[in-house]
Amino acid sequence: MSWIKEISYSEATGQLKKIYDRIKGPNNNIDNVLSIHSLRPHTLIGHMGLYKNVLHNANNTLPKWYLETLGVYVSSLNQCNYCIDHHSAGLKRLLNDDSKFHEIMSCLTTDDIKLQFKYQYLAGLQYAKQLTLSHHTITESDIHSLREHKLSDGEILEINQVVSYFNYVNRTVVGLGVNTDGDIIGLSPNESDDPDNWSHS
Repeated sequence: MSWIKEISYSEATGQLKKIYDRIKGPNNNIDNVLSIHSLRPHTLIGHMGLYKNVLHNANNTLPKWYLETLGVYVSSLNQCNYCIDHHSAGLKRLLNDDSKFHEIMSCLTTDDIKLQFKYQYLAGLQYAKQLTLSHHTITESDIHSLREHKLSDGEILEINQVVSYFNYVNRTVVGLGVNTDGDIIGLSPNESDDPDNWSHS
């Protein structure tokens, strides 16, 4: 599951058990990316609050499939197979089009995004790559360019937060050797209208 000790759902007590009860999936499953926090439950609260509000909040205006696409792309750039596996499953479910899904996945994993994306979606992905691999080169003119591609400042913030979140979680997963053993691939907290609902389905 990972390179450090984790506490399973059946072993959890106190605050950790309460948090696990909020995030568990079918059969009390806890994704390894979440149980990696079990020795410091307060960090799990921070992780889930960020994750739910950045990716699964009804107040976002960019399409959810595009936010997932950003996550898969960043994870591919960071060579985080765990997040690619989980979030590509979520992307596939959201697209509900196998052909489109395979086309998008092919261009994301080969870093040839111009094949599938245009205009503001392409600009957002290019910004995602820059923020992931060369964040120190970003200037105000890059934000102006996103505006020129018809992205509002709120949408630019959405992209920035999704990309920043995935860089965080990619480094958590890769840095601690988290794998998908025992996970149910593709579960997510999909009650977007309720930011406090963390249950996975």
